[in-house]
Amino acid sequence: MTYIVTDPCVKCKFMDCVEVCPVDCFYEGENFLVINPDECIDCGVCEPECPVDAIKPDTEDEPDGKWLEVNSKYARVWPNISVKGTPPADREDFERETGKFEKYFSEKPGDGK
Repeated sequence: MTYIVTDPCVKCKFMDCVEVCPVDCFYEGENFLVINPDECIDCGVCEPECPVDAIKPDTEDEPDGKWLEVNSKYARVWPNISVKGTPPADREDFERETGKFEKYFSEKPGDGK
């Protein structure tokens, strides 16, 4: 099992999860974070840190494995982060919105700082 980041993270990117990860397996996109499933040690400390409940075990992924695929793909190309950065200023406007991936997801990498 591994943990994955899902739709609620898009445009919120709070990053509380990053600071508690003991193996630094988070990668940053412009408006989304992902977990590298090959690096995740399944400790689960990140899951309760997410204020929008975006982190889930991969056993709760969609039947087609969408989120595991998204996390795997972008962890290969986005910069690794180990320190909490600054979340988007307008994140609260998007916290409870659903279907954000299809509407707002950006493939661009984040700053990685």
